[in-house]
Amino acid sequence: MPDPGGIFNERIRENEMKSALFAAVCVLAAGFCLAGDEKIGDQVVYVNDQDKAMNAAIAKAQATLDTFLQVAESKPSGTLGYKLKVRFEDENGAEHIWVTPFKREKTGFVGVVANDPEVVESVEAGKSYSFSRAQISDWGYVKDGKQVGSYTVCVIFKSMPADQVKRYKDDYGFECND
Repeated sequence: MPDPGGIFNERIRENEMKSALFAAVCVLAAGFCLAGDEKIGDQVVYVNDQDKAMNAAIAKAQATLDTFLQVAESKPSGTLGYKLKVRFEDENGAEHIWVTPFKREKTGFVGVVANDPEVVESVEAGKSYSFSRAQISDWGYVKDGKQVGSYTVCVIFKSMPADQVKRYKDDYGFECND
């Protein structure tokens, strides 16, 4: 079964006035889909950085991070695609980017950037980077074919056309109950 775990990449872009936008990008990266799959492709959706639902989703992900990390360490049967969404910053701005695989270290985490950044030029897809717990804005994995976590993705769905949301849910197992 393909690993749909890294299909969204939410990013924050900051302009000179330091107002930020979240952008969600569906990325069908190598290893996440099988040849011949006709799954929905890339899309960008912008959400204001003051969006209460997005900020609540990030807060929920941070509040439940320890539980996720326990599951990720024990890797129960029927689970796969463990990922973290991490905020990276440089002089060009900031982006929240999916990282998979990842591991804990004494002083934080290290993981492989799963998507090509649009704003941040100091990180590259496919390379490993260290990051702190404070930089984590979401988490997710697949359990028995259904997405668990990915709270920020469910917020993005609220601003997308219903037919596209249905495709993502059908293609990748998202279940948004909020």
